[in-house]
Amino acid sequence: MPKLAANISLLFTELPFPARVQAAAQAGFTGVECLFPYGENADDLAAALEAADVKQVLFNAPPGDWDAGERGIAALPGRIGEFRDGLTTALTVAERLDCHQIHVMAGIIPDHSQKAQYVSILSDNLKWAAEQAATRNITILMEPLNPFDVPGYLYSRTGEVCDILDHLGLPNIKLQLDLYHRQMTEGRLVEAIDRYFPYIGHIQIAGVPGRHEPSPSEINTAYLFDYLDSKGYAGWIGCEYHPRADSLDGLGWAKTWLSPQ
Repeated sequence: MPKLAANISLLFTELPFPARVQAAAQAGFTGVECLFPYGENADDLAAALEAADVKQVLFNAPPGDWDAGERGIAALPGRIGEFRDGLTTALTVAERLDCHQIHVMAGIIPDHSQKAQYVSILSDNLKWAAEQAATRNITILMEPLNPFDVPGYLYSRTGEVCDILDHLGLPNIKLQLDLYHRQMTEGRLVEAIDRYFPYIGHIQIAGVPGRHEPSPSEINTAYLFDYLDSKGYAGWIGCEYHPRADSLDGLGWAKTWLSPQ
């Protein structure tokens, strides 16, 4: 039985941020994730999570200047101090929210012919991040992003991330496998689950095309959830999608796996 987490940066957006936690719980979710919680009062969010008996399962480290188009800075030269300050903030927030996973975004790079130098910067930052996170029982996650939605991102293919993970050999850095991004870039979702299963720390899903509800979609959500069950996947599946209309009305696809209050 999959454990579904609502991404409250995209779902229930008609409500104030902390109130989205209760809305997710009432819809039947037992976990939530979000993009960036830093503009919110961490104490208020922690209280909302406790009141709703919902787990905060994931959020992203600070990504740089999001509004200017940055999508992470962990691989960017000249930004090491900023990255480390941001990661320190993320770890503090994670402790307050009792969250044990943080996604670190590598960033968009200007020249993929020089990719090795950016991977080197990223690797050094990840080693440092993993050391800081380990003392707090927190896992760092890396996610390939498809080149259609995020052109120029450091890595778009699952194997690229897993090659870095192999090089680092650190137990608290894992793959965040977003099945939407995988389908957009490489397809063969069952193959990805089989081949990269030991690397996976977190899974996300959305419909293709459009990044709307996972069903209807060219992705067979029910089949994949059954397959993950057969593999013994015990982690969370984040529902990171843009609802076509009302968030609650669009949850028909998930009724098999949710228990609304």
